[in-house]
Amino acid sequence: MTDLPKAKTRPASNWSAIWVLPLIALVIGGWLGWRAYNQTGIEIQVRFESGEGIQANKTEVVYKGMSVGKVKTLALDDEGNNRGVIATIEMNKDVEQYLKTNTRFWLVKPSVSLAGITGLETLVSGNYIAASPGDGESSRKFKALSEEPPLSDAKPGLHLTIKAERLGSLNRGSPVFYKQIQVGQVKSYLLSEDQSTVEVKVYIEPTYANLVRKHTRFWNASGISIDANLSGVKVRSESLASIVAGGIAFATPENRKDSPPTDPSLPFRLYEDFDAAAAGIRVKVKLSDFEGLQAGRTPVMYKGIQVGSLKTLKVDPDLSSASAELTLDPLAEDYLVQGTQFWVVKPSISLAGITGLEALVKGNYIAIRPGDKGTAPQREFEARPKAPPLDLRSPGLHMVLFTDSLGSLEVGSPILYKQVKVGSVQSYQFSRKRKQLVIGIHIEKEYEGLVNGSTRFWNASGVTLTGGLTGGIQVKSESLQSLMAGGIAFETPEQNVPLKKRIPRFRLFPDHEAANQKGTLVTIKVDRADGLRSGTPVRFKGLDVGKIESVDLSADMQSVMLSARITEVPERIARVGSQFWVVKPELSLMKTSNLETLVTGQYIEVQPAAKSAGPQKSFVALAQPPEATQQEAGLSLVLSAARRGSLKVGVPVTYREVTVGKVTGYELGQTADRVLIHILIEPKYAPLVRTGSRFWNSSGFGVDFGLFKGATVRTESLETLIQGGIAFATPDGERMGNAARPEQTFPLFDKFEDEWLIWAPKIPLGK
Repeated sequence: MTDLPKAKTRPASNWSAIWVLPLIALVIGGWLGWRAYNQTGIEIQVRFESGEGIQANKTEVVYKGMSVGKVKTLALDDEGNNRGVIATIEMNKDVEQYLKTNTRFWLVKPSVSLAGITGLETLVSGNYIAASPGDGESSRKFKALSEEPPLSDAKPGLHLTIKAERLGSLNRGSPVFYKQIQVGQVKSYLLSEDQSTVEVKVYIEPTYANLVRKHTRFWNASGISIDANLSGVKVRSESLASIVAGGIAFATPENRKDSPPTDPSLPFRLYEDFDAAAAGIRVKVKLSDFEGLQAGRTPVMYKGIQVGSLKTLKVDPDLSSASAELTLDPLAEDYLVQGTQFWVVKPSISLAGITGLEALVKGNYIAIRPGDKGTAPQREFEARPKAPPLDLRSPGLHMVLFTDSLGSLEVGSPILYKQVKVGSVQSYQFSRKRKQLVIGIHIEKEYEGLVNGSTRFWNASGVTLTGGLTGGIQVKSESLQSLMAGGIAFETPEQNVPLKKRIPRFRLFPDHEAANQKGTLVTIKVDRADGLRSGTPVRFKGLDVGKIESVDLSADMQSVMLSARITEVPERIARVGSQFWVVKPELSLMKTSNLETLVTGQYIEVQPAAKSAGPQKSFVALAQPPEATQQEAGLSLVLSAARRGSLKVGVPVTYREVTVGKVTGYELGQTADRVLIHILIEPKYAPLVRTGSRFWNSSGFGVDFGLFKGATVRTESLETLIQGGIAFATPDGERMGNAARPEQTFPLFDKFEDEWLIWAPKIPLGK
């Protein structure tokens, strides 16, 4: 029927939906291929000494707890003599930038040591290879480390170097303690370049880095320290961990709390133990007495308190001394200066008492007396052979006594006042010129007011015996203590006499009687001290009026100063005008005098001054007795001769073989071609000398010899034969001339003429 719609036609299509599936598959395949390419790892090769603990397709490479690779294959390394294992590892592509030449690999596996247990997590996960990125150029071949590397210096915290004499039980990972809290660990250790010390690298965590200061001291806290002696047993350990694994502890001394922060580039010293660190100042001392000393045990004591210890003791090659190294408390640093003294203390028993008694318990020890703070620092000393005198800074009065003999005095002998001990002898030694002994004594502070400028000291040692057949014998001693140990007693007769010096000086008299001797001290200056000594008497007309107490050189060393005590009539002798001279023996062929001094010794003679003269205490001794120095009365003449011959001062001048004068001196003339001889004619015989008088040398003798008349020997006298002399004759008549004038000069002939001997003028003598 025509009513039906007409069909529409269109052309058939060539595309089919079935083609969508291949396209989707192509896209997915491309994406998978790109992803596979993008995630493909980077193969590297790591050489291990051994493949033990490494498994292919199982052992992973771990960095900071994350897996960054896996071992694919293992193969032997055939290159070289030292064969190993080559592990081919596929690393994640995102760590490619860290694969540099200095990147390090090592195998982590369980390890048990004294330092602790490491790699414990591998018991569950298995061994793994740890990695630590480094710098350098890109690389694909590496050599594994045999053990875990030390902590990196780049890790936040404080990295230090500590130098030790030996490693001890320290190891990598050993803890570092502060007040028994672990604040770090030992990173590594190695020998120093000179192989004399061990350099220990230490890491301190950032939280505790500020605890290390410039003056901080580190010590080896490994194990247990035991110190046992008669006083007890001392056990010290830092912690249980340090007992097992070793460790290092540190602290800053109390006196260095203001120490500035440390410089990490400067190394620290590692002390052997806490005691060595606490007494960290090293001092060298040369000892002449080292008996009973033990390195590591002998203490260094100051007033009963230990301030250090003896670290090493080495006997010197000559075996007579030893070199000791001490470690002292840091508090003593400011007192280790010039003047600091060391000595060895050991028990000593003497009559003066028992000293060093505490050494019976502690053993011999080294004592120290600090020097004055502020003087030049010093670290090397020479020990004293015995204890030094009491420190002048100690409370009380320190004095010096001078004596000629020590007697039975010793260090420790008592100083007695009214038989009460108020002090002691501290030291004794020779004076600078070794003529006297100098004794140092100390008066305790509560008794120092008993001494003033008038105090007299005497040796109270032993027993004094006095008496006789009629009066009996008296025995006297100051005290039983002074009888046994010696002692010094004193008394102060006057009050309020000030002491003249900071360290007063006194003379120590031999006994009480000598100390009580009164008188006035004078000084006498002489050219020489031949035969003069302490005790030499001072005499006047044969009576002792005093004695010399001391003989010393003058300040300019050109003369000798005598200190004499005048006990008889000092008010007449210690005056202006008094004269002193030395009386000594005179021996000659014609004259002898003062022969008694050959037995009794020389002495000082004094000629007192007039009563009206003022006081004087310093005198200059005469070279000759005063009568020889006084201007004598008489006629002074001068004789001119070609030579002096045997004439000397004092030879006689004779007239008709009668002594009428003497020679008083001689000298060269102004032109040195003649000798001028001065003579003195006694006043009574002065008229005998006239202008016509002739003088000749009458010394010796003359011989007149002939074949028929024999030999005739002529001499003026035996006196002139021996010691020489001058004779003169005066003519009679007009040739006599006028009386000679004082100081008139006459020629002195070598011999007489026969005519002169027959001259016999009559001349009235003077009165």
